[in-house]
Amino acid sequence: MNNESQEVKVLFDELCAQPKRSFPQYRQPLDAPLKPGVYIIRKKETVLHVGRTLRGRYGIHRRLKNHLQGSSSFTNDYLKGNGATLREEGYTYQYLELEDPRKRALLEAYAVGTLCPVHIGLGE
Repeated sequence: MNNESQEVKVLFDELCAQPKRSFPQYRQPLDAPLKPGVYIIRKKETVLHVGRTLRGRYGIHRRLKNHLQGSSSFTNDYLKGNGATLREEGYTYQYLELEDPRKRALLEAYAVGTLCPVHIGLGE
């Protein structure tokens, strides 16, 4: 394994070790940074989605808010456009702030391949 691969594995372990946060109730603030990074959305222990920020503007906060507002392909496909479903009990998110866009892309790809293999056609 080369140095970059090892670094991505370390970042993945760090992402998975982050606290699981519940999505806020209606009209409550979302506890997420305005910095770029990678995030995981779960229902109980099942990983539903792994995502990343493409640009730095409003970062992880903006991406998670997009999901809550139903304005993402994840909420459209998985939650039938009803992002408010994420406010229900059992839905959580984790995130890792990460400035480097290449590392964000590599970490997202590694996390999807590890946690959501069905998303890339590896299983049911």
